[in-house]
Amino acid sequence: MPRHYLALLLALFGHFFILQAQEKYTLSGTISEASSNEKLIGVTVAVSELKTGTTTNEYGFYSITLPEGEYQIVVSYLGFQEIVENITLDRDVKQDFNLVERAEALQEVVVTDNVEKLDIRKPQMSVTSLASNTIKEIPVVLGESDVIKSLLLLPGVTSAGEASSGFNVRGGAADQNLILLDEATVFNSSHLFGLFSVFNPDAIKDVKLFKGGIPARYGGRVSSVLDIFQKEGNSKEFKVNGGIGAVASRLLIEGPIQKDKTAFLAGGRASYAHLFLPLFDIDNKAYFYDLNTKINHKINENNNIFLSGYFGRDLFNISDRFVNVYGNGVGNLRWNHLFSDKLFSNLSLIYSDYYYGLELDFVGFEWNSGIQNFNVKYDLKHYLNNKLQMNYGINSIYYVFNPGKIVPNSPDSGIVEDQLTKKYANENAAYIDVEHEITDNLSVEYGLRVSQFSRLGQDEFFVYANDNPVEFNSFSQTYREAEPIDTIHSGRGGTLETFFNWEPRISMSYTFKENNSIKASYTRLAQYLHLISNTSSPTPLDVWTPSGPFVKPQLLDQFAAGYFRNIDEGAYSLEVETFYKTIQNRIDYIDGANLIANDAIEQIILNGEARAYGLELLLRKNEGRFNGWLAYTLSKSEQRTPGRSSSETGINMGEWYNTPYDKTHDLSIYGSFELNEKWSFNANFIYQTGQPTNYPIGQFEFEDVTIPYYGLRNKERLPDYHRLDISAILTPKRNKGRKIQSEWVFSLYNAYSRKNAASINFRENEDTGRNEAIRTSIFGIIPSVTYNFKF
Repeated sequence: MPRHYLALLLALFGHFFILQAQEKYTLSGTISEASSNEKLIGVTVAVSELKTGTTTNEYGFYSITLPEGEYQIVVSYLGFQEIVENITLDRDVKQDFNLVERAEALQEVVVTDNVEKLDIRKPQMSVTSLASNTIKEIPVVLGESDVIKSLLLLPGVTSAGEASSGFNVRGGAADQNLILLDEATVFNSSHLFGLFSVFNPDAIKDVKLFKGGIPARYGGRVSSVLDIFQKEGNSKEFKVNGGIGAVASRLLIEGPIQKDKTAFLAGGRASYAHLFLPLFDIDNKAYFYDLNTKINHKINENNNIFLSGYFGRDLFNISDRFVNVYGNGVGNLRWNHLFSDKLFSNLSLIYSDYYYGLELDFVGFEWNSGIQNFNVKYDLKHYLNNKLQMNYGINSIYYVFNPGKIVPNSPDSGIVEDQLTKKYANENAAYIDVEHEITDNLSVEYGLRVSQFSRLGQDEFFVYANDNPVEFNSFSQTYREAEPIDTIHSGRGGTLETFFNWEPRISMSYTFKENNSIKASYTRLAQYLHLISNTSSPTPLDVWTPSGPFVKPQLLDQFAAGYFRNIDEGAYSLEVETFYKTIQNRIDYIDGANLIANDAIEQIILNGEARAYGLELLLRKNEGRFNGWLAYTLSKSEQRTPGRSSSETGINMGEWYNTPYDKTHDLSIYGSFELNEKWSFNANFIYQTGQPTNYPIGQFEFEDVTIPYYGLRNKERLPDYHRLDISAILTPKRNKGRKIQSEWVFSLYNAYSRKNAASINFRENEDTGRNEAIRTSIFGIIPSVTYNFKF
């Protein structure tokens, strides 16, 4: 071997052993907002010399391990002044940072996982975050800021129409979204049947939507995860902010109980449009209210506890003869513990409740139903080194399902009290998730979730011949309910059925040319709860039911790939993703299915399958006086339920058909322009392919009554949907130097008054005797004014 080769080899080995022998130390701490001590999520901590870094977790904690030496640490977060600090690592260092908000960053734009350069390297994909200020700026109906309506401007996210509750992600149903508020499950995210969402933007700190590549710590739903964290409360000084709108007002108070140690937050909203109805001799009522609360206490440097809650109710009343009350209640007691500068833990005790109540005075009874769960979860994050991090944990959820209880509301009503059979279940899971930077260009996140679901015993359980609760009539070619042959009274002591699923996840990112990356992911998810609904949009009357002997868990397999680019040092960004997913055991309903007060749901449903695929594009402008994005989705969403044997026709003749939330084209454009310190303007435009529906294809006469008949399911579509919303924000000049800050928000929803079709019905014209189509629209042009304040 030539001498210079030997010298080079020895030098390389010597350098390797020096690196291995070099001491390594950990820099860790928390990052907060300076004015309130509010912990910040997703703050970038970059090490300039090594071109590496990390971000803060959901509780503002960061940890990075580096070789001994002197480093320049750059702490950055959109909307805040950057911190540059030189730190000598000759021992483990605990360093907290307080970020100061930029004075000029009053009009904040969307904060996403791909704004910072380091995020280009992250394997996580199909994720979008929204800042609360962005949510408040987006024009919406009646001027009320709305988290869910803001999400609809993102690629891959749609709804079943105006004033519809819930949202649909990548062709999935609304019940396939896991919605979390401070880790607690929210089963109904809407107020007033979909006009507003239950989330008060004043109380929200972070909104993150996972559409794919979902980390292993999440489970239980097969379409998406919407993870929302409330603010912790200002531990430095008392603050008040709120707003007065056309139909609702809100107020948020936060402040220290013990300065720099204990803080509280309390926020409320209420609508009051119903108060003006008596002026027009209208006895009906429709209103909502909700309350957000939180207390956090810093025990010491290594321990923090949080107690948070939400309570909301809606009331719909028609002349006191029809009264509908429904809403959510959640609570969470959390304990954050730092075992070391590399190991962070969170223990949560969580309660969630959804209640639905109905009083029919003209019939003489009250109806109550709902779902409750009790959840214990323990999560740990282990920062092994700056290239390898692990997340692992366990959780256990106990469910109580109340399908419905009928109670007479007067002694002479003639109604007999009846309780539909309650159902019980237990869901357990354990997971491990690894974030691994293999090379400077290749990063991988891989994990496994193991889930187990037990359908527990109940007071009554129907038994059917051949274990078949749905019969097929070969003569009429229709399905019908089977009669039970026996009833088991096992009580809650036994187990009706147990399911066990492995749910692997993997995401990877390859970076090239510094600002470009390609990413790919595979996700397997299991969903054990099902929403029993025959509408395209969930309603308060819909009932949740668990998997069991006749209802199998839904199983998702999703593949996604994409190209991501930061342009002009992050001033612009481009995201292009494609996805394909399949879902096993998607429930479908036989023709003529009766879902209301049904004590044997298994008699009207069949297990089918679903699939969705598409292309998403998101182009954003992140800096300057003009900000915004263009989002476009081209997609297809279908489902089918073939016959269980060759002699059965299945649903829709066993053919694939459009789901009610299939939208071929979905285009959203959002823009925000800051004219000067006094005026800023916002606008969004939406265009969508019309919602699938059914039109009659013929009719026949029976005893002088004309009866229409329909063809295959969802074969037709409503007209295409489009609208323009605009708003202007006036910030008075007198705000400068004043303790009370205020602004006026003027908005126009549906600015050119497009009469978008919520439905199209057919009837016979009384004068001509000919059939005619009637379009029903919900909103025309709607102006609104909102006054916001803070002090």
